Amino acid sequence: MNRLGHKIMTSWVSLGPRFLPFADVATPDLPLSRLLRLSLFQVSVGMALVLLVGTLNRVMIVELDVPASLVGIMLALPLVFAPFRALIGYKSDTHRCELGWRRVPFIWNGTLMQFGGFAVMPFALLVLAGKLESADAPLWIGHASAAFAFLMVGAGVHTVQTAGLALATDLTPPESHPKVVGLMYVMLLVGMIASALLFGAALADFSPGRLVQVVQGAAVLTVLFNIIAMWKQETRNPPRGAAPRAPDPSFSESWASFCQGEDAVRRLVIVGVGTMAFGMADILLEPFGGEVLHLTVAVTTKLTALLALGGLLGFGFASHVLGRGADPYRIAQRGAWIGLPAFALVIVAAPTGLTGLFLAGNFLIGFGGALFGHATLTATMNRAPKHQAGLALGAWGAVQATAAGVGMALSGVIRDLVNAANWTIEGPWGFASAAHGYIVVYLIEIALLVVTIAASVPLIRRLVARRSGELNPDTALVLGGLPTGPQVGDTRGGSTS
Repeated sequence: MNRLGHKIMTSWVSLGPRFLPFADVATPDLPLSRLLRLSLFQVSVGMALVLLVGTLNRVMIVELDVPASLVGIMLALPLVFAPFRALIGYKSDTHRCELGWRRVPFIWNGTLMQFGGFAVMPFALLVLAGKLESADAPLWIGHASAAFAFLMVGAGVHTVQTAGLALATDLTPPESHPKVVGLMYVMLLVGMIASALLFGAALADFSPGRLVQVVQGAAVLTVLFNIIAMWKQETRNPPRGAAPRAPDPSFSESWASFCQGEDAVRRLVIVGVGTMAFGMADILLEPFGGEVLHLTVAVTTKLTALLALGGLLGFGFASHVLGRGADPYRIAQRGAWIGLPAFALVIVAAPTGLTGLFLAGNFLIGFGGALFGHATLTATMNRAPKHQAGLALGAWGAVQATAAGVGMALSGVIRDLVNAANWTIEGPWGFASAAHGYIVVYLIEIALLVVTIAASVPLIRRLVARRSGELNPDTALVLGGLPTGPQVGDTRGGSTS
């Protein structure tokens, strides 16, 4: 029996890293259980994203009859704080707490802001839509209260995620960063999948009262998850009595130093354009399914789970190949290539009415977006100096989140403007005018993906030239196969954002 048990345990240990590429990131000082507990902050963030993008957008547009342009603006409001992620990261790098913490105070403050936003959000939405007893309330109250709620949630999400990822970077060695990114974002997607399924079931029979229960339940879970995530994670080094430290550089000095890196601007542009390419559809996929394909609320909410499942597999694959030394921007380019047929499938679903094409497109959007996001974030973590980890991750997050917010706002406005024009398409594949606005947005996303692919070519060429000693464009553009030689710890040949 002991021999059998030993064989089972040996097999389990050997199979774990094979099927979970991030599983071997654990060390004796940092066991996997501690990493999983830390990653609960990503679960709370995933839950917030599902509510904002996967559930409330559909509820506001379809059930509450809020114009899509207003929904797009409201959902973009959390991104107002996105440009401040670099500042948040810098502050967490240099913060001197009396208890000796740097990251934990920021995670806690972000948690409180997230909780406050969710606490008032459902009532604000009901006032915004003029439902029930709020039908006679002034319109500006609904606009102001909803804007406040979304701003609070946005501030909390950005603060928690920036400080949380910086803390994960502090706790792990550089060679483990790709797998840490994989683990953190797998847990983000786990939270999204679980939340999408639970919210979809809870809102199957929609009512304003049920909406209040779901959103405020999410507020309570946010606090619970983040407290568990923070518990005994960061070492306390009280500054009292410690030797005086040299003054920290100002934010402007730190930012200037960060931007002096090789191709820093180009890398940030790639992150921004690629994120907008994948993110413009975020608030439109579920309404597209409901308005054009006539899917129910429960079904469209579960689309987020399908999107997250594609992302889960994408992060698993990216963790595996990046852990073997693949160039991050080659993997990011692969993700952009996958996005092209993904959006094409969603477009074709409108005239054909084939739900299967729509579902397949959603899955591929999640897969391609995960490759792109994982690769660019891994590049950032690999090249970030230890004393600037928060700033580097904040810069990546600021560009990524700002691009997502601008994309979401534009997508809602473009959809409404195109549909207002009431265009018609003649022929055997003619389809309802309600689909036209959605399709224009998807075509714009395809164009942005092409720009992303083109912008990444010089980075890949330069890396190939650095390794081969000569510039070979044909080799740089080959997307199949992995670069040879160990590269995980070689930050000189890596990429940053």
